[in-house]
Amino acid sequence: MINQRGDIRDLIFDWNKQAGSHSLLSQIEFDDETLRDGLQSPSVSNPPIEEKLEILHLMARLGIQAANIGLPGAGRRSEADALRLAREIAHADLPIAPNCAARTMIKDIEPIVRISQKSGIAVEASTFIGSSPIRLYTENWSVERLLAHTEEAVTFAVKEGLPVMYVTEDTTRAHPDVLEKLYTTAIECGARRICIADTVGHSIPRGVREIVKFVRGIILKSGEAVKIDWHGHCDRGMALLNAIEAIEAGVSRVHGTALAVGERCGNLPIDLLLVNLKLLGWIDNDLTALHEYCKKVSSSLGVPIPRNYPVFGSDAFRTATGVHASAVVKALRRGDTELADWVYSGVPAGMFGRNQRIEVGPMSGQANVSYWLEKNGIEPEKELVRSILERAKESDHTLSDHDLHEAVHSYRRER
Repeated sequence: MINQRGDIRDLIFDWNKQAGSHSLLSQIEFDDETLRDGLQSPSVSNPPIEEKLEILHLMARLGIQAANIGLPGAGRRSEADALRLAREIAHADLPIAPNCAARTMIKDIEPIVRISQKSGIAVEASTFIGSSPIRLYTENWSVERLLAHTEEAVTFAVKEGLPVMYVTEDTTRAHPDVLEKLYTTAIECGARRICIADTVGHSIPRGVREIVKFVRGIILKSGEAVKIDWHGHCDRGMALLNAIEAIEAGVSRVHGTALAVGERCGNLPIDLLLVNLKLLGWIDNDLTALHEYCKKVSSSLGVPIPRNYPVFGSDAFRTATGVHASAVVKALRRGDTELADWVYSGVPAGMFGRNQRIEVGPMSGQANVSYWLEKNGIEPEKELVRSILERAKESDHTLSDHDLHEAVHSYRRER
C-alpha cells in the first residue's frame, strides 16, 4: 500500500514506457505553419499584421524553432506580411528560422529572395511540387516535367543564397521510383531539407514508418547531410499519431498549426504535439504560454476552441462528477496541486497554464458542493450542502455560479 507521496511519477505505472525507453535519432524541431497553411482553411479570417506579430512572438516563447510566414507569390499582401514578419524576427532577434512556401517555379521564389534581402536574414524556400500518380494523371504532368521544374527552381534558389526545403506534395500516395528521382535531383541541386507531405491525411502509422525509412535510404545513398521534415493532415484523424511515429522513425522537424487549422479537416495540431512530446519527456520546452497561444490564434483567426478540445478546451479540466471531484478535492485539501493535477487527469493542468475546476451538477456528490462553498467563503453546513445537492440532482445541467449563489440565498430565506 502506498503511504508516502514521493515523486508524482512513482504513483503512476506507465504502460507507455514498458516496451523500453526510446532514443530519438535527432533532436526534434517544429515548423509552425499557422500563418500560412493554417490560413488556407476556408473558415478562418486572415488577421491583420499586428496580430500575426503577436502570434509570432508567442511561437518564440514556446520554443518553436521555425515558422512558415507566408506564400509571397500569392499576391502583394502575402509578400508584404511575410516581409514584415521576417523583419520582426531580425529586429527582435527571435530564435525562429523563417520559411516561405513556393511552387517549384522561379516566379514564386523571386519574392522570397526579395524578402530575404530586405530583412537581412536567411529565409528558407519551401518549394513544393505534386508527386502522386493521381495528381500527375489529373494534371497531365510527366515525371520529366517535374524533374525539370525541380532542377530549375532549386538551382535558382540556392544560387540566390536561400536555404531550400524541397516538398513533395502527396508523398504518402506517391510511387517510390518517382520519389527517388525527385528527391535525388533536389539534393543534387542543393536542397538540404526534404519534406514528406501527407497532404490529404492518407497515412496510418505503419505507412509513416515505411516511407520515412525509404526516404532515409535515399539520403544515405546521396552522401549529403540532408534533414527530413514531416507535414501531416487530419483527414483520417491520424495526424498526431503519425507525427509521433515519424519522429520515432527519424524525421528531424515536424510541421503543424495551432488548433489544427488548415484546409479541409486541418493540419497536425502543433499544440497537442507539443503537449504529448513534453509528457513523453522528448522535449523540455516551457509550455505555460501554450494556452495563451491557442486563445490568441482562436480570436485572431476566428476559430472557436471546442469545449472538449484536449487540454485547451473549456471542459478539459472541469468536472462535476462526484467520484472524480472527490479525489481531486482530497488532493487539493492536502495542499498538493500536483497530485490534484494528475489523480483524475492524464495531463497536468498547471504545466500548460490551466487549472482544475470543480463544479456542481446532476452527477455530483457532497464533495463538489462543499468544495464550491469553501472556495466562495461560505461555511459548508450539512443541511446547506444537502439542499444544494438536491437542487443539483433535479437539474438537467451543471449549475452555474449564479445558480449556486441563488441556491444559497434560497436556503437562507427558507431558514
